[in-house]
Amino acid sequence: MSGRRDGRPGQSGKEFGHGLVLGKFYPPHAGHHHLVRTAAARCRRLTVLVCASSVESVPLADRVAWMREEHPEKGIEVIGAVDDVPVDYSDPAVWDAHMAVFRAAVPGPVDAVFTSEAYGAELGRRFGAAAVTVDPGRTAYPVSGTAVREDPVGCWPHLAAPVRAALARRVVVLGAESTGTTTLSRALAEHYRSRGGVWAGTGWVPEYGRRYSEEKYARLRARRPGAEFGDVVWESEEFELIAERQLAAEDAAARTGSPVLFCDTDALATTVWHERYTGRRSPRVEAVAARGRHHLWLLTDHTGVPFEDDGLRDGEHLRAWMTGRFRAELSRRGLPHLVVGGPHRERLRAAVAAVDELLARGRHFTDPLPERG
Repeated sequence: MSGRRDGRPGQSGKEFGHGLVLGKFYPPHAGHHHLVRTAAARCRRLTVLVCASSVESVPLADRVAWMREEHPEKGIEVIGAVDDVPVDYSDPAVWDAHMAVFRAAVPGPVDAVFTSEAYGAELGRRFGAAAVTVDPGRTAYPVSGTAVREDPVGCWPHLAAPVRAALARRVVVLGAESTGTTTLSRALAEHYRSRGGVWAGTGWVPEYGRRYSEEKYARLRARRPGAEFGDVVWESEEFELIAERQLAAEDAAARTGSPVLFCDTDALATTVWHERYTGRRSPRVEAVAARGRHHLWLLTDHTGVPFEDDGLRDGEHLRAWMTGRFRAELSRRGLPHLVVGGPHRERLRAAVAAVDELLARGRHFTDPLPERG
């Protein structure tokens, strides 16, 4: 049985039957989540309506998915609607057009609307519902969508895991065997962690293909104790699995880390390793690589780097070919990359400069529709 429209608790023990929260959530932040949780605590059922305009650069589907992940509780339904109506709070006709969008998405009765905005009273009146204002001064969480769009790094503590994963800059360190990709990945993560603040959570993602190779070789050795790594037989499907798990590991790390994440290789590199071991390209592995969300590639040069055979490597003679293939693929795809060479200290210095330049460019969001009235 629903709660009462007069604001007094019904049999559910909550003040309202059906509550509504709506907004752009462009992108969602802690203030939005506080608003939703406050409303859910006072309503037996809550609808969260995500309204996106076509000019905005974060897809509606992403925002709906992020809000659903953050609010999976029973009784909360997150839905989306495209709203390209101009924003003018002083124009009744514009209000009517917005309400047509809202009512199409939420056709049933609404008992209360919850907002932190000045338009809340008029929104409640038009829904025939109580208007509940929550933290209009942003004192509980001093953040806004505008602030996040202008400075995601400064607002990082107010962003939930899925939004962090979407906004984090991902830097790939890739290269031929025994060229220091792991050493550089670790060093970069340590360098940025040392800056403290939001950077203290900077992490790096190990190469999943390395782990897979170790396990595959160990299984072969269990059957044939004298087998060498060159005796391992590779199937195309294995590279697709490696690429998928590499991406999954990156996504998991980006959700809990800082505004930058370092990846020791990526699914793009897996496409080249597929070519190396099978002699052909794989559209399926390349399709996985195309889903990657990376922003800069650091290619470790093999020149002058001693080759160390740890029992899981092809041999020094292939390093020049691999370096060339990586460089060719990065150039062919038009991906931003830097070849780093020389001693480790020189490589780290060049890499940090490139990453700092990437971070200084920030993250671009298109402006939402202007608000008037």
